[in-house]
Amino acid sequence: MDTEAQPTERDRSSRPSDSEEISDAEGQEGRSRFALVSRITEWVPGGRISLILLVFLVFLLLLNTFVLRPFEIPSGSMESGLRIGDRVIVNKLAYRFGAEPRRGDVVVFDGTGYFGDADYVKRVVGVGADRVVCCDKEGRIQVNGRSVDESTYLYPGDSPSTVPFDVVVPDGTLFVLGDHRSESSDSRDHLGSPGGGMIPLDYVIGRVDWIVWPTAHWTRLDRPDAYARVPAAEGAHG
Repeated sequence: MDTEAQPTERDRSSRPSDSEEISDAEGQEGRSRFALVSRITEWVPGGRISLILLVFLVFLLLLNTFVLRPFEIPSGSMESGLRIGDRVIVNKLAYRFGAEPRRGDVVVFDGTGYFGDADYVKRVVGVGADRVVCCDKEGRIQVNGRSVDESTYLYPGDSPSTVPFDVVVPDGTLFVLGDHRSESSDSRDHLGSPGGGMIPLDYVIGRVDWIVWPTAHWTRLDRPDAYARVPAAEGAHG
């Protein structure tokens, strides 16, 4: 006679199933996380509201440091596209992963040692190895022998430049000009200064992508087509 005890239906139903065991584990983990948050809120003065504000501030700090940076336009050198007091968003990731500024980009850069101890906003006219000349017979700037029509962004009534120049942009630097040429202190004004008016790529903070304030002036800045037909410079890398 088989005397081994057979499990009854009641025995089987009383054992927790696999799904119940998982649910219990998840519940314990969730309670642990909740308890941790509760302990942190008890430690932070002001409780949960202060903790939320602290997390939000840390998020903004990281965003401002590595991704986006607000910038207020300080002068009329980029009118009429960027006006005094406009708030713009600078994309700090635009040139972080191997990409470099392109002709026509509007960039913010640190001018320390080159333009002055401040941040500046200008348009990129020449990149490394480009030859930039002012001006052709029609008064237009030439880049690598190609005349550039800047009428879509140049300040009304301004000429491309009243200062003649003929420069070759060293590798790793930029030649930059303001859109309001008659009101802009830019690469033309520093040709005889250290660096020859060129801005090192390492000094570029980022690309201006959006005007966000005032709301009536809200717009995205797109690269103009003016430089689309400019050929690559002889001996240019990449």
